[in-house]
Amino acid sequence: MRLLSIGAFAQATRLSPKALRLYDELGLLPPAFVDPDSGYRFYDPAQPLARIRIVCDLDPAQAAGEVAAYWAQVEADTASRRDLAAFLIATLSGRKTAMPGAQEALAIRYAARTDIGRVRETNQDSAYAGSRLLAVADGMGVGGARASAAVIDALKPLDDALPAGDLLNALEQAVEQASATVGGLTDTGADHGQTGTTVTAMLWSGSQLALVHIGDCRAYLLRDGELFQITHDHTVVQSLLDEGRITPEEAASHPQRSLLLRAIDGTAVDLDTSLHDARAGDRYLLCSDGLTGVVSTEMIHDTLRGTGDPDQAAARLVEAANAGGGPDNVSCVVADIVPLAAPAAR
Repeated sequence: MRLLSIGAFAQATRLSPKALRLYDELGLLPPAFVDPDSGYRFYDPAQPLARIRIVCDLDPAQAAGEVAAYWAQVEADTASRRDLAAFLIATLSGRKTAMPGAQEALAIRYAARTDIGRVRETNQDSAYAGSRLLAVADGMGVGGARASAAVIDALKPLDDALPAGDLLNALEQAVEQASATVGGLTDTGADHGQTGTTVTAMLWSGSQLALVHIGDCRAYLLRDGELFQITHDHTVVQSLLDEGRITPEEAASHPQRSLLLRAIDGTAVDLDTSLHDARAGDRYLLCSDGLTGVVSTEMIHDTLRGTGDPDQAAARLVEAANAGGGPDNVSCVVADIVPLAAPAAR
């Protein structure tokens, strides 16, 4: 691992060494290594340079939104770890307790929409919403439709019966199974390497949502009126943004904005995973890039916030993408977390 000196890291992040020392004291950005003799700080280039650069380049209002999104993720991660720790402590000490989140009975309402768009001849997207599973997949290449359907089919059994073990492990295993299937499609279908799919999926436990993600479909959380993107695109353009080599404005029109760095294509799967505590009133959106490539974040936010029914919200988002030209297939899954007394599903 190549480490950067505090001076080099300060230059890369556009922060002063004094600011980095302060962030270290606050526990926000500790160095990767501190020399025991000299006390000199060294930083890993993989530390969160992306968001530091982004925030520095934004105007105050946009920077505030980026910090809010970061902190919402921190709070969600911390809450899930806190609840799990409390459960383990109670279990190991012999105290009878419920699983984390069981104190509030919650249910989920959901809807899924997929559309061919205005330009494409076929729909390579697949979308699914059920009482436990939410998923969107975006196929690519000549076998893209079969690839996206294969990953949804591999995930569907999780909707019928909640796995006894870890939710994230169950999702990962299903996606790995799908990757093997997609690899078979590539081998028996068209040119090698031309078939694959992305996927973003969530599995509902009754109190938490486990998330797996690879590619450029996205998941958003609408909480307390604020919209947060809770996935990170695995694209060339996002990588350039992370490295500070292009601006968000340049990314919007970049010729390689759809070029993927990670996907399900029959090779080893490199998934992003996370666990999210649910709150009554939360609304989740899973969507393909046929939506986000056309419809602004502001319009997505307004639609999710201003439309009560999940099916109506999904329909309006699809309509917005098509009104913007519909250059790609578009898929949306909208899910609301509600008190158990409310209707649980359509």
